[in-house]
Amino acid sequence: MSTALLLGIVAALAMMAGALAVSSRAKLGLALIDDVVCFSAGFMLALALSAAIPEALRVHPQRSALVVLLGYLLVHLSQHIIAPHFHFGQETHQVSELSSKAAVAGLGVHSFFDGVAIASGFLVNPALGVLFFVAIALHKLPEGVAVSSLVLAAGGGVRAAYLAAGLLGVMTVLGVALTSRVALLTEYGLALSAGVTIYVAASNLVPEFQHQRTLRTALSFFAGAGAFVATEWLLGRVM
Repeated sequence: MSTALLLGIVAALAMMAGALAVSSRAKLGLALIDDVVCFSAGFMLALALSAAIPEALRVHPQRSALVVLLGYLLVHLSQHIIAPHFHFGQETHQVSELSSKAAVAGLGVHSFFDGVAIASGFLVNPALGVLFFVAIALHKLPEGVAVSSLVLAAGGGVRAAYLAAGLLGVMTVLGVALTSRVALLTEYGLALSAGVTIYVAASNLVPEFQHQRTLRTALSFFAGAGAFVATEWLLGRVM
């Protein structure tokens, strides 16, 4: 089993951990996941802007910027047209079964490209693959909270909530497995992943905490960006 595929499976398990926090009503776990939202947004933005996009532009200077935009627009299409009700965070209001199924479908696209991101990073160098893995594993926790709580709010049971989270985890693993086998993903997967990463960080995660304006959320966000810089430096020394 390749390292990329193994880390894709670990990222999928992080999604299940978020679902477990909701189904078990673990208040401490949910509170910590709120902090993870802030932290992962900072980490993901730093990764996309300072590592993924420059590397994608180095490989394909003429086309990568347009492909980054395409990745961003693709997630917007999937989450705000196919799944307009979705947001990162625990769903506390009753929703329709159709809304929950639409959210799972919309997140399937995003989850697939999470896997593509991990595999594309490893195709460039192991350090970038590990950085993508860290970013994705971090935001899989609140994603697991979001999708499982949506299923529960729509009247589904705990089993259905786990099934939804598990399905998205499978999509992530599938993204890893197909990247090296599909020429388009091998060639442009990194640029697509950069656009997806920017969208998830700036359009999904940041709005979840931006209105809070507390020192804790600000520190968590900047700590995420700082953690990326530190992790990139450390990996550069050991890999």
